[in-house]
Amino acid sequence: MDRRIALKNMGLALGYTVATPTIISLMQSCKQETGPDWTPLFFSPGEGAVIMQLADLILPKTDTPSATEVGVHTFLDRYWMEVSEPEEQDLIKSGLSNFIEKALADSGKKAGDSLTAEELEPVLAGALKKRDKEDEAKLYETLTTYNEAVAEGQPAELDGDVSRFVFANQFRDAVIWSYKTSEYVGEEVLAYLPVPGEYIGCGDVDELTGGKAWSL
Repeated sequence: MDRRIALKNMGLALGYTVATPTIISLMQSCKQETGPDWTPLFFSPGEGAVIMQLADLILPKTDTPSATEVGVHTFLDRYWMEVSEPEEQDLIKSGLSNFIEKALADSGKKAGDSLTAEELEPVLAGALKKRDKEDEAKLYETLTTYNEAVAEGQPAELDGDVSRFVFANQFRDAVIWSYKTSEYVGEEVLAYLPVPGEYIGCGDVDELTGGKAWSL
């Protein structure tokens, strides 16, 4: 299945909801910030370079634009700075730091902004790999303990493997969610009807939209 078909059929990424007015405003403000001179606000410049490459590894350019071509990286940078809770910010920051440390150790390099997509991809694949039920149960038990400690205001830290797992899954979901709610995908890939017409309570999706999910 190619990416265009997958985007037509998938729902919102896990953990994210529909676009609110605040989020729509952020998306609009990010439209002019996708060029080569983009400077991240939440991430450091080095982290921003890694974020861009990871976003395009998740959604590369095919018959539709890549994640960075529709400004996913700029939107997520602003979203995590202006919308997300401090606990989520800390989790993203620590997870990305751990992710970069792993990539640097594996590649023998010293700076995150020198990492290539080929060096980042194995770390991403390792973090997103399918785990057996026993390992998965242990992982979520660790996450539960971490979340409980954070909720109680106690010091908490995830080990490297779990931290990368959490970051990679959260980042992947965020990239897909923001890509799906971008203007381009909303109007060019999904079924888009800015002024609703006749209401059809029960109809065949293939006949009504050509099999596409609705943009709005």
